[in-house]
This record gives sequence, C-alpha cells and structure tokens, in this order.
Amino acid sequence: MNFTHHPYHLVNMSPWPLTSSLGALFLVSGLVNWFHFQDSSLLIVGVSSVLLSMVQWWRDIIREGTFQGLHSLKVQTGLQWGMILFIVSEILFFFSFFWAFFHSSLSPCVEVGSMWPPKGIDPFNPFQIPLLNTAILLASGATVTWAHHSLIHYAHTEAIQSLGFTISLGIYFTALQALEYFEAPFTIADSVYGSVFFVATGFHGLHVIMGSTFLLICWIRHEHGHFSIGHHFGFEAAAWYWHFVDVVWLFLYISIYWWGS
Repeated sequence: MNFTHHPYHLVNMSPWPLTSSLGALFLVSGLVNWFHFQDSSLLIVGVSSVLLSMVQWWRDIIREGTFQGLHSLKVQTGLQWGMILFIVSEILFFFSFFWAFFHSSLSPCVEVGSMWPPKGIDPFNPFQIPLLNTAILLASGATVTWAHHSLIHYAHTEAIQSLGFTISLGIYFTALQALEYFEAPFTIADSVYGSVFFVATGFHGLHVIMGSTFLLICWIRHEHGHFSIGHHFGFEAAAWYWHFVDVVWLFLYISIYWWGS
C-alpha cells in the first residue's frame, strides 16, 4: 500500500507532452509546406494534434486538481510561480518588438526615407478603432476583476455574468482587430513599419484569442462548480494573463498607434 508523506504532486506518466511536441513540429513544418507549396495537409494535422493534446492534457490537470485533490497548497504555490515566470517570459517576448520599433523610429535610416512613419505609409488614426479597442480591453480588465471578487464572495451568478462580459469583450476586440487588418492601407511587407506593426499587434491579437479561450474554460468550469474560495488558481492564472494582455495593449497603443503616427 502506498502512502504519501510529502505535499508534492508526482505526476503520472502522460503521452500529452510527446503528442504536443509532435503536433508543434507538424504545425511549423506544415506552415513552411503551405507557404512554399500551397499544401495545407500537414498543417491541418499539426493544428489538430496540438488542439487534441491541449484538450486532453487540460482534462487530466482539471481531474488531478479538482477531483483527486492533488494540488496541495505547496503545489499551488509552485503553479503560481510557474505562471509568474511564464508571464515574465512573455514580457521579454514583447520587449523585442518594442526594441525593434524604437530602434527604427527614433533614428530612421535613409532606407525608410529618414522619416517616421516611413514615406508612403499612411498610419491608422489612433483615435478611431485603436482607441475603441483600448476602451474595450480596459473594460474587460474591470469585468475580470469583478468576476474574481464575485468568486471569493460566493456570488456565483455575478461571477458567471462578469466572466461572460469579459469573454464577449475579448471576442469584440478580436473582431475589430480583424476589421482593422482588412482595411489597413499598408501590409506587413511595407518597410520596417509594416513588419513591426503586424508582428507586434498580430501576436497581441493571438494572445487575446488564447486569453479568451482560457477564460471560456474557466467560465465552463465555474458553471460546473470547480472553483471555491480557497481553490481557484485556474481562474487566477487566467485573470493574471488577461491583465498582462491589457497592459501590453496600452504600451502598443501609446507607442505604435499614437506616438508612432
């Protein structure tokens, strides 16, 4: 008979790290194959593998933490530090985009016409869709905080409503971003301005989509009673991630949309 004399969670053997790695390999290889040969079959296999691995891996973690009681306070502390370090890595990821932007904008070279924005680039008006998107994300930050306070004060219905508002605002933001891309007067190939703009805002948009999915999972879990006052780190991690997405957008709006225009 096995007895546990420590607060740590020694995870069981799982196939999902392997299937996720293979899925990522197929996804990247499939993208290259699609770009060069217009064949998307390997890309579809890669995306399907990653999504299926995510769903089943999350299912196992939810089962371990919610139903098997394996996420002790010590384990939750480790998870919190893991999420903090992940967000720090994301900050450094976006820092590289801001570095590229300011490197080019503060001292424009002759190749971009010695001016910023480069000659021939018609930037977006920062007081139209970008300002609306800023208001949307700030409002979503308020609603996700409302959801957190509702959860820790036993207000189940309010938590469901506020999480629903946050997810809806995230979807609205993504739709407006897609509309902005569709109407953009420049492309990713238009000098360093187009490259930095679409890479920085595109990766941020991808993070909004991931954050919205994260919150949607939390919404479903809360509907099924998975969270309590003392055991809801899954939701806290989603809220931390969402606030990070908010802050990054503020820097994008101030530097690229407003100052850079």
